[in-house]
Amino acid sequence: MTDILTSASAGLARITLNRPQALHALSTHMCANMIQALLAWRDDASVHAVLLDHAPGTRGFCAGGDIRMLAESGAKDGKEARDFFFTEYRLNHLLFHYPKPVVALIDGVTMGGGVGISMPARFRIATENTTYAMPETGIGLFPDVGGGWYLPRKPGHIGMWLALTGARLKAADCLIAGVATHYVEAAKLDALKHALMAHLPGGVKLEALFTGFAADPGAPRELTPENIERINRIFALDSVEAIFAALEADGSAWAGAQHATLKTKSPQTLKVAFRQLREGARMASFEDEMRQEYRIAARVVSRHDFQEGVRALIVDKDNKPQWNPPTLAGVADAMLDEIFAPLPADQEWKPLS
Repeated sequence: MTDILTSASAGLARITLNRPQALHALSTHMCANMIQALLAWRDDASVHAVLLDHAPGTRGFCAGGDIRMLAESGAKDGKEARDFFFTEYRLNHLLFHYPKPVVALIDGVTMGGGVGISMPARFRIATENTTYAMPETGIGLFPDVGGGWYLPRKPGHIGMWLALTGARLKAADCLIAGVATHYVEAAKLDALKHALMAHLPGGVKLEALFTGFAADPGAPRELTPENIERINRIFALDSVEAIFAALEADGSAWAGAQHATLKTKSPQTLKVAFRQLREGARMASFEDEMRQEYRIAARVVSRHDFQEGVRALIVDKDNKPQWNPPTLAGVADAMLDEIFAPLPADQEWKPLS
């Protein structure tokens, strides 16, 4: 089976993720093939837009990357993991600067690597099947694929809340958070694709096309006005420890649930993600952000917490990770400095020339 399917017709180029047994999780090979297709279409005058979707009959758009491979590689020399991140981040960067409109149909589970390929898209179409999350703090990784760029640029401090808690958003929440640009009922996606192909050669305004298909996603589940107020007050604080304390002091059921969730996460990863977003908010370019994230990724895949997180949540599934350090106090600034430090010049990430 081919893990991605590509085609181009009537002005629309299409990349369809086709790895249903893994909810279309990305591999190095898939990322490389997507890069090859996008480069071929970039200067093709017959291609007016690119569509990213997934094969029908599965509940995921893209569940992320190949976590087991990353852990197995990190337990050895880490080369295969570094090759994956290097290629994936080049794909993310290519999409970020792509000169033609990209449309991502995030119909289903959209996590990790799926966020990385959809967030650069000019149009991100959610459906009633959409579930968005960056759940990396639960497995000792970190919210990569540009998370340090996108998340601090969400409204208020929603991005920091998403990064630390791994909260899952449905369609209405995705619109509020800026994850999705439009909501379309899943039953209408085929008609939407046909409309794209019918109108692209005529230079139709894509915004008007998607607005014509848009529907009401209903009320938000997570991002109610009350919860947004708490997020903007609490997740604006200057340390992970301060966020923990404020959640504990808040007294609301919502804050209690967030506090309980954060206590299950890797303390190392919480502090890595916090620093990543604070520094990412000040990054001058997406390229700088991806270079920073590659440094972090190249190191954390071999560290204890990622290995333990994958064991506890994915391999043994006992959901009882033993983090090391086990507390926030044990995560010293020197440890973070080591994770964030530049790599030797010949090992640094660089975008496609």
